[in-house]
Amino acid sequence: MSVAEETIDLSPLSGPTGGSRRLAGHLARPAGEGPWPGVVVVHEALGVDEVMLRQTRRLAGAGYLALMPDLFTQGGARRCLVATMRAAMSGKGRAYQDIAAARRHLAGHPDCTGAVGVIGFCMGGSFALMTAGRGMFDAASANYGLLPKDLNAVLAGACPVVGSYGGRDRMLQGSATRLATALDRLGVVHDVKEYPDAGHSFLNDAEVGPRALRPLMRVTGMGPHPASAADAWQRIESFFHTHLTTPTRTNTPHEKAE
Repeated sequence: MSVAEETIDLSPLSGPTGGSRRLAGHLARPAGEGPWPGVVVVHEALGVDEVMLRQTRRLAGAGYLALMPDLFTQGGARRCLVATMRAAMSGKGRAYQDIAAARRHLAGHPDCTGAVGVIGFCMGGSFALMTAGRGMFDAASANYGLLPKDLNAVLAGACPVVGSYGGRDRMLQGSATRLATALDRLGVVHDVKEYPDAGHSFLNDAEVGPRALRPLMRVTGMGPHPASAADAWQRIESFFHTHLTTPTRTNTPHEKAE
């Protein structure tokens, strides 16, 4: 399915609420006539690149109005990465207002049904988990994101969560089991799976990062794993279809800010 793309200015929605004074967003719109459910896409720690843009297009091709805010707009990756990573784990920082701005843009878009989910990769996966319990989203997809320290506090009352992790991801060993156990305990609808042959960033369709470091990344198991990615995408799209086409929560988020 072909998609239409545009870069939009989210600054009027982010700056006044304590988010970035400058915030760009990359919007991918499905072909045909809407409305469609919306999905906020939260990028990896390396920022917005062609791989992340293709992930956004893929979601649009699956029938979602997909919007990826560039969390590094104000200052670039070098200046923003450390603070944004800290925010992903602490639950505090302007990135949350930026993500909320993207959600508000989608929820108010004439081509959106009003149901909005969130999907994150790597660093973005942590943000997806951190925002799942804030009343902002109708469903969340967390992909190989570091887990919050206090899973009970962060995920209490969370929207439905679909999570995908790689068994060869040395940084996140045991994360899938810990996440599924916490969601079970909290009574949150979920689908969490670990792929034994996959490593970190296995949903990417190409290698990322500095070219000189890619051989080392391959040795550590980082990078694409097409077979695992195909299954994970099928689960994500099925989960979103269930929970965004007919949301299981009210669509009047209170956006708890930190």
